[in-house]
Amino acid sequence: MVKDDKLPQPHEPVDYVALTALIKQQGQSLGFQQVAISNIDLAEASARLRDWLAKNFHGGMDYMARNQDKRAQPELLVPDTVRVISVRMDYQTPSTDSEMVMNNPNLGFVSRYALGRDYHKVMRKRLQQLATFIETQIGQFGYRVFVDSAPVLEKALAEKAGLGWIGKHTNLLNREAGSWFFLGEIYLNIPLPTDDRVSDHCGNCRACIDICPTQAIVAPYQLDARLCISYLTIELHGSIPEQLRPMMGNRIYGCDDCQLVCPWNRFAQLSQEDDFLPRHQLDTPQLLDLFSWDETEFNKRLEGSPIRRIGHERWLRNIAVALGNGPKTEAVQQALNERLDHASEMVREHVRWALEQNPQRVPSPL
Repeated sequence: MVKDDKLPQPHEPVDYVALTALIKQQGQSLGFQQVAISNIDLAEASARLRDWLAKNFHGGMDYMARNQDKRAQPELLVPDTVRVISVRMDYQTPSTDSEMVMNNPNLGFVSRYALGRDYHKVMRKRLQQLATFIETQIGQFGYRVFVDSAPVLEKALAEKAGLGWIGKHTNLLNREAGSWFFLGEIYLNIPLPTDDRVSDHCGNCRACIDICPTQAIVAPYQLDARLCISYLTIELHGSIPEQLRPMMGNRIYGCDDCQLVCPWNRFAQLSQEDDFLPRHQLDTPQLLDLFSWDETEFNKRLEGSPIRRIGHERWLRNIAVALGNGPKTEAVQQALNERLDHASEMVREHVRWALEQNPQRVPSPL
């Protein structure tokens, strides 16, 4: 970092190639595994979005249909934007055994990305630090930091910047890092040199398509969110369609099946961030323990977690479905019966459904 008395004066030209190298170096020192730069031409991605919306694949995510002009044209969201810095940060942790959890009906499966601290806060702070660093190099400039927080086509921008390619499951894939990483952006008004886009390496593989429990990947590179378990457990505010509930198994927040089976994730790196380590045993949680939380305990236990945003009502809804898909021990029957008079009709409806499933009772272990 240069001293104030060595900052370039306004009349001095900026060496954008050298500045870009410094930005990438500083980004990695801040904990980003990769930093890349793209222009703001999103015509191709915008056309794909319009087609996706026309098919109603967004379900109840009405926000995806709003501000389409700002998604397609970053300079409308942040005036004078000419470049976007895209970053990725790995979040895979060594202790996570997702397959073991999904195969144990007494446990609840939580998507890997949500096991630790809310990534929005972690990455936003680092991106701000990176923007501040750029200011020390060239003085004030126009910018805005984003972490899944505005109408931003983050995967399309990351793909343009060369961080990876959008796979058949519609997640971003990187040959050296798989897909277990978060994305973030800085929109800025500095004409930095851009990075090259990488080619698609999915080939003939269709592992993600075949593994999807609800067949939400209706065709290569096309996801019907209305069928996706991540959408059903996180984005959907109302009742989960009955025909999809048995397919959800014990997945109570998100679904990683398409990523777990992806061959490129053999190369995924472990995260260096302690903030992403599992908290409150969410990597191996007992369903009955989670179902017993009242709203106060839910908010307290999940403080600082991305899970908290779905609220206690949807939390109970999701767990009721998981309990309905599992064995009916006496303890499970009792726990469900105790929620039959819950204040929420949505919770009561899912509890009734759970009680009606697999009616044979299994004795509780001694």
